[in-house]
Amino acid sequence: MEDSLTIKELQSQNEVLAAFPIMKQLRTHLDEKMYLDLVLDAKGEDSYRLFALIDEGEIVAVTGFKPMITLYYGRFVWVCDLVTDTTKRSKGYGEELLEFVHEWALENNYTSVALSSGLQRTNAHRFYQKTMGYDKVSYVFKKNVK
Repeated sequence: MEDSLTIKELQSQNEVLAAFPIMKQLRTHLDEKMYLDLVLDAKGEDSYRLFALIDEGEIVAVTGFKPMITLYYGRFVWVCDLVTDTTKRSKGYGEELLEFVHEWALENNYTSVALSSGLQRTNAHRFYQKTMGYDKVSYVFKKNVK
């Protein structure tokens, strides 16, 4: 990738809000207030980290992840969110950002990176498996209780 790319952790409310237009493309059910509230809660209570890939001053991709420990995976990083601006896909931005997550995991003594992806997102599945070398290891089940 070019030297114009930087990856920055989004810390302040203004930085977090600057990523909303990109995140909204993935999390379409969120409005700006709900998004900000959830990010701030997740950062404060659940070790959530939010990073943006910036190309020539513009946010082009965003990832949110959290380090976790479970008996199944051991010490791993869970990618909660990964999205590239729809107008800027297929330029290597997603790969660059996910490689950053892999490096962060290694540097912080985590042994793997895991994520879930909606059943309908076949292009994303191809990206994770073919481009990034991920294995499909399980299904994720969800039940709303409220």
